[in-house]
Amino acid sequence: MLPWKRLFRPALGLLLAATVTLVPASASQAASAPSSGWNNYNCKPSSAHPRPVVLVHGTLGNSVDNWLGLAPYLTARNYCVFSLDYGQLPGVPFFHGLGPIDKSAEQLDAFVDKVRAATGAAKVDLVGHSQGGMMPRYYLKFLGGAAEVNALIGIAPSNHGTNLSGLTNLLPFFPGAEDLISSLTPALADQIVGSAFLTKLNAGGDTVPGVKYTVIATKYDEVVTPYRSQFLSGSNVRNVLLQDLCPVDLSEHVAIGLIDRIAFHEVANALDPAKAKPTTCASVFS
Repeated sequence: MLPWKRLFRPALGLLLAATVTLVPASASQAASAPSSGWNNYNCKPSSAHPRPVVLVHGTLGNSVDNWLGLAPYLTARNYCVFSLDYGQLPGVPFFHGLGPIDKSAEQLDAFVDKVRAATGAAKVDLVGHSQGGMMPRYYLKFLGGAAEVNALIGIAPSNHGTNLSGLTNLLPFFPGAEDLISSLTPALADQIVGSAFLTKLNAGGDTVPGVKYTVIATKYDEVVTPYRSQFLSGSNVRNVLLQDLCPVDLSEHVAIGLIDRIAFHEVANALDPAKAKPTTCASVFS
């Protein structure tokens, strides 16, 4: 092994370890944690909320920990809510969303079919955080998902990739570094600005006909940067900056998906726009 590889492997490990610390401590209990009312396959959508909501976690997340805030928020509002695990790597428990993103989209496709069969719903709504807000676009565009999905709501989604505040610009100075990332954690490589995956995903336009898109971003995002790269273009798109709704909201990339009730309120508005109420700083109490 070349000397730089011996140096780079521990460095990559430290980078991943640092990212893992952003995941709630309860991740070690994810496999057995109760879902507090969601993932109930006996749930039948109501006339008020006729579509099940499928929650799609982010990189290094899982079907429980990523949604300990939003899932109960939505179930309390009488939505049928479901969440999946995807992008698992062999021998890596709890921390998912690391496998090739096109394969993860196939897992989402199968899960949506399962939810539709259980609930009898023709379509679902998707809500995703980070990679989970971007990956479904592959399903919509290439796997027939547009016929099965009414709306995609992305919370801090990596729609056009990330430069990690410029850190990815250093990769060319480490020969073979991108290949190493691709082999160890394909989803990380897929989310770098200019990757082959993102080039294919965004070619010909960001959206597909028939699906409504909402993007909720925060200007304090330190993971998907620059934050405006999260926004989509298209006539069926609504891009929302959290600080335009509440200027004092300081949520960054993790908090906006895990605990931010202002963002949650805007998710609820996107799920039921006919009954939407203005989102303000006071929405934290709603």
